Amino acid sequence: MALDEKLKEDMDIQERLTAFAMLGAGWVMWLLVALSIVAVAIALERAYVFFSRRDDTRTLREDLQRFLGKGDVTGARARMQQSKSFEAEIVGSALGVVDQGAHAVEQRLEGEKVVARAAMERNLAFLGTVGNNAPFVGLLGTVIGIIRAFAALDQENLDATGTVIAEVGEALVATAIGLLVALPAVVFYNYYQRVIRGRLVWADAMGRDVLGYAGSEGAPVAAREAEKPNASAKDQAKEKG
Repeated sequence: MALDEKLKEDMDIQERLTAFAMLGAGWVMWLLVALSIVAVAIALERAYVFFSRRDDTRTLREDLQRFLGKGDVTGARARMQQSKSFEAEIVGSALGVVDQGAHAVEQRLEGEKVVARAAMERNLAFLGTVGNNAPFVGLLGTVIGIIRAFAALDQENLDATGTVIAEVGEALVATAIGLLVALPAVVFYNYYQRVIRGRLVWADAMGRDVLGYAGSEGAPVAAREAEKPNASAKDQAKEKG
């Protein structure tokens, strides 16, 4: 009795899954189309972010080195604030704690790089997920199409050539769509990851310049001395007022 009940339960599950497969692979294709639309939207949004926050990092670093060479931390911070790039944002934040020593600068750089990476990688995980899994979603549509093809053969007593060809064709289309969705997603994901690595490399290079300045003997003193003329000018203006 228990064996009969188990067999009935297994048959019931199989019938349910077969009924689900009989719905066809159309919904799989629409799902892939929706995923492709979202992936393209994310790729365009990231392209806008990276384009709007770009800068000539080589020139930016040269300007930073020139200001630090003169001990003008205020000028270096002002130069970083003029740039909209992630690199300048990271370095500018580190310049704010130069007078606290090299350790404080190092900690600030690490923290800012983590924040910048998170901002640059926003929604990229979705692109990676689509790129890795869209072929499997297409494969699901292929399996469903093949199941329907075999079902048509069974129902038509092996005389359903047209129906079988149609079902197999639908199955192959699902696989093709899955690959077409996955390939651009993988390309964009890898490209943006490369862009992020490149920007963090430049941020790290400029951060090392700031760290070297903060760690050099008398750097905080030099920074304060560079700010003294500004303070003296303000005092003189107050006295004249």
